[in-house]
Amino acid sequence: MVPPRDHPLNEPSRILVVRTDRMGDVVLTLPVFSSLRRRFPRARLVMLAGRYGGAIVEGFPLVDEILWYDDPPRLVPFRLMLARLRRERFDAAVIVHPTLRLAILAFLSRIPLRVGTGYRYYSFLFNRRVYTHRKTAERHEVEYNMELLAPLDCAGAAAKPLDVPIDIPPAAHQSVRALLANAGLKGGYAVMHPGSGGSALEWPPGNFGILARRIADGMNLSIVVTGTVRESALADGIARAVPGRSVSLAGKLSVKELAALLKGAALLVANSTGPLHVAVAVGTPVIGLYPQIPVMGPRRWGPYTDCARVLVPAKPQDCVECAGKTGAACACMTSITVDTAYAAAADLLSTGPLTERQHVHES
Repeated sequence: MVPPRDHPLNEPSRILVVRTDRMGDVVLTLPVFSSLRRRFPRARLVMLAGRYGGAIVEGFPLVDEILWYDDPPRLVPFRLMLARLRRERFDAAVIVHPTLRLAILAFLSRIPLRVGTGYRYYSFLFNRRVYTHRKTAERHEVEYNMELLAPLDCAGAAAKPLDVPIDIPPAAHQSVRALLANAGLKGGYAVMHPGSGGSALEWPPGNFGILARRIADGMNLSIVVTGTVRESALADGIARAVPGRSVSLAGKLSVKELAALLKGAALLVANSTGPLHVAVAVGTPVIGLYPQIPVMGPRRWGPYTDCARVLVPAKPQDCVECAGKTGAACACMTSITVDTAYAAAADLLSTGPLTERQHVHES
């Protein structure tokens, strides 16, 4: 029997979208809210997210509320999380990045429509299953996320570039201007993000340093290096390659300050990591450095924009020479030359909004 038109399975008024992992993953999930809002203009849209990754969503106009999944460094206790979800009385939940714990929470919360993958051993806890294998990396992560909306009759293509208006408070812009001024940097700048938080194989730090120096000299840009607290030594080493015209801000920026920094940058050069997707969302040109391993590669995780250049190794194929070499440099990523990266940056900025961005932080 088909439910009536106003039944919550057809016209949900309270919808939960679950994405509790990293910042880049969260950014690539935001187009889901655009599609949900078009299909259900009066519905309340809520996101369940982790504190760090979800911080980028605060102020996002299409998300009515964020429920926090953790209270760092721990997850919210199961019983407390379950009680909160039950109080919300959601009609539907879209579990974009599932875990057993999240699937059980959705089931026990008595959410009538629970959408998730059909390929996990706990998929029986979802009553609307979508059968796609993300590990084959045949499509972009954004497209996989959008496919999960099919049971809600609102799946569709996401806008490219990402149409996700990240909210950046004025205080974040002011803080970034102060940090750059204190470092003695004026005019335009490029951002280097040499780490990946362990999510991907990385381009060698020495290459980042050489490229930073060439960009500073050849494009008249200062260099700002970003990263986590744990990547401070890595970032400091790259900043030292451009004495007098660089600063390392690794571990010194909030998520919103990072977004403000990227919005004002002429260019971002990064491995496959979250800040690259934030840069795309705020309209900054990007150079992405990716291995050939499909699960880490650009087909699934590349910049979702045409204002980008993606660099992948010419050889060896599929990183077979580096597999299992813990701590050793990846021969594949090393094969991407600095000359190639510099040429890509020059080509990208020859058609990008460099002149406009050079003066973002001068006032």
